[in-house]
Amino acid sequence: MDKIRIGIVGYGNLGRGVQYAASQNKDMEVVAVFTRRDPAAVQTVLPVKVKRYDAMREYVGKIDVMILCGGSATDLPAQSAEVVQLFNTVDSFDTHARIPEYFEALDAAAKKAGHLGAMSIGWDPGLFSLARIYFGSVMPDGGTYTFWGKGVSQGHSDAIRRVKGVKDARQYTVPVESALERVRSGENPVLTTREKHTRECYVVAEEGADLARIEREIKEMPNYFADYDTTVHFISEEELREKHAGIPHGGFVLRSGKSAADNRFLLEFSLKLDSNPEFTSSVLVAYARAVYRLHAEGKTGAVTAFDVAPKYLSPLTEAEQRKELL
Repeated sequence: MDKIRIGIVGYGNLGRGVQYAASQNKDMEVVAVFTRRDPAAVQTVLPVKVKRYDAMREYVGKIDVMILCGGSATDLPAQSAEVVQLFNTVDSFDTHARIPEYFEALDAAAKKAGHLGAMSIGWDPGLFSLARIYFGSVMPDGGTYTFWGKGVSQGHSDAIRRVKGVKDARQYTVPVESALERVRSGENPVLTTREKHTRECYVVAEEGADLARIEREIKEMPNYFADYDTTVHFISEEELREKHAGIPHGGFVLRSGKSAADNRFLLEFSLKLDSNPEFTSSVLVAYARAVYRLHAEGKTGAVTAFDVAPKYLSPLTEAEQRKELL
């Protein structure tokens, strides 16, 4: 069986995770990593070629699916419509408020090139999105609630690191326990964004940086922090390494409602993850398989998790899926 040939764009936590995840799938091989850094300075977790970002054109026809591992704040909006002109792609764009415009740009570029781009793939957006649409469809009389954390958000941490004067940062999303319990009790409360989560930011500032300005820019950042009670802690590099080296995360999707006969239902989907990027990477790799299969059937344009049937994700044949999983 021919293996699905994977390329990785960007080699931070997510890129490393993709390489690990692909190694667990016998039908895949990573062909090359593409980076904007000096390739000689990139140490990969497993042996693979490392090339400059602009060298990817040399790999047209040699890579089946390119997995984009940049950040949602600036990397993916600039790269996705560009890379999909050359390859089928998968990305984890997670700025929920900008998904509609991001979809339109990717869809237009992908259709023009005859390629397929799966976007906003991960656990939220991604698996949590599926839980929301499934739960809401089977239980129309009710309310859906999503809680994230406690854990490190890669996208929000990356957004903080883009602030001038910030050397490094970790951002923890923390669910408000009282709000979570109100949902589980069947109360069906109306909760604002601010009432559901708080955000804790641990920031290493560059020497001489204006701390007040950094804190203000973080707290006022639209789509990331402006709608939340946000606390900013300035700490040393040593403390960040010692106390915040891991990247755990998780969360819950709940739907609370009732039947027409007034019987109550509570549906819950939850994740608890030691490594946010490694799990997100595993989801990206599964959807790379789906993109490969769908494109082989002639599908082009942009797709989200809503558009991909589960059968395309699995390494099992359709007969094996029916026998073992149905």
